[in-house]
Amino acid sequence: MAVNRVRYIRKYHSRAYSAVFHGAVAFSELLRCWKPDRRGVLHTVLNEGRWSELPGPSPEVSSTPDAGRFPHGSVIIPAHNEAAVIARTLMPLATLAAAGQLEVIVACNGCTDETASIARGFDGVTVLELPQPSKIAALNAGDAAASHWPRLYVDADVQIGPGTVGGVLSALASGHVLAARPAVRFDLQGTHHLVRSYYRTRMLLPTTRSGLWGGGVYGLSREGRQRFQQFPDLIADDLFVDRLFEPEEKAVLDVPPAVVCPPRTPKDQVAVLHRVYRGNAEQHGRHGTASHTLSEVARSIRGPLSAGNALVYVGFALAGRRGKARPGAWERDASTRQPANGGDPC
Repeated sequence: MAVNRVRYIRKYHSRAYSAVFHGAVAFSELLRCWKPDRRGVLHTVLNEGRWSELPGPSPEVSSTPDAGRFPHGSVIIPAHNEAAVIARTLMPLATLAAAGQLEVIVACNGCTDETASIARGFDGVTVLELPQPSKIAALNAGDAAASHWPRLYVDADVQIGPGTVGGVLSALASGHVLAARPAVRFDLQGTHHLVRSYYRTRMLLPTTRSGLWGGGVYGLSREGRQRFQQFPDLIADDLFVDRLFEPEEKAVLDVPPAVVCPPRTPKDQVAVLHRVYRGNAEQHGRHGTASHTLSEVARSIRGPLSAGNALVYVGFALAGRRGKARPGAWERDASTRQPANGGDPC
């Protein structure tokens, strides 16, 4: 149980946070190691080489399932000028795609860079090229080309491993849910401290951890996909899909989380929120769920630090609601497609 607490935190938090938590668990066991029922616990918590002997998934099992038993399904990735990140997204899935165990489709739309050629460099990956920059057109084209069920729709900058894909496809194939997504971990390394404050509050809000929207990835079973004919011309496709299902028909699954890189600067964060709030207003009116969200933000406050984070969250929300529409634009955060300090993109 002590080891599983550390495993759980590692699934949903950064390395630094997980290291501090691991230390706290070890310190807690140090204070109780003299008790007969705690004999050996401290040594095991500190010796990760023994963790594979304990009940529970090991990192190898959760992240690289046996290709022979991997559930069939399709992954559809709409991509517009994603040369900086598309290889990172495809690489974890390349072995399964090359073996024919997973259908992977990259729907390039309006690309003027090397996205398509990079994607074609991966064996087994199907590449579509559409002239217009439209995520919705890319999703519909990917659906038309796909031949397997269930289907997972993944933004091109989301980092997702085989264990995550397999877990979502298995849950959808079981018929217990019609729509699902993995949990999401936000990689805050290299982001402005105000952006970090925003996401620290965001991760505490129940609605952001229960819906299909906001994670850059969601999946549908064949029956779930039959709820609509084509993706409509809306900004927030994930919100549209989420609203088609009752709470008992959808789930956020306890599988290895997908990793999302938030905008690095406050300016980029506000620009992304412009799009988010326009998408919300497009589907449920200008007032949206602002009052409910504000209530959740207030309940997230547990002390001075969380209160400061909550104020930053509200500030970003207010700034984001003042944005203006950009008709016909394929909008996304550009800051995470640029190398940070001379290194790789987030």
